[in-house]
Amino acid sequence: MNPAAIASHPWAYPALEVVHLLGIAMLLGNLVLVELRVLGLGQAVPLQPLASLCLRLVATGALLCVVSGVLMFASQAAELLANRIFTLKMLLLTVAASNAVWFHLRGSLTRLDVTARLSALASILIWIAIVSLGRWIGYA
Repeated sequence: MNPAAIASHPWAYPALEVVHLLGIAMLLGNLVLVELRVLGLGQAVPLQPLASLCLRLVATGALLCVVSGVLMFASQAAELLANRIFTLKMLLLTVAASNAVWFHLRGSLTRLDVTARLSALASILIWIAIVSLGRWIGYA
């Protein structure tokens, strides 16, 4: 899709925002379920099957966010690059991704120790900040 077409079409950008929000809902809703389980809530639910289902949905949501986010970015790249809130959101997305990679590489789903719990808690807080910053971009 042409960035100029996104910017000039009356419903292209709002449609991308809807896709982005659906992606966020899939990503964050399922991620928080797994993280709350890592934190000790819902211990009657086996973690491995929950994580197996939820993390596939997290990946699908992330893909929707990346595709829609790149298209929205392309339609107003100069404005977004000059926006400090956007820059901070991108930085926190990098931190969230790094935390997720580290969480999985250390085997935190099978090592439910203090480190795994701190990583899960950090993830929840980082994602709250990311979503909040995403909402503030238009007002900065």
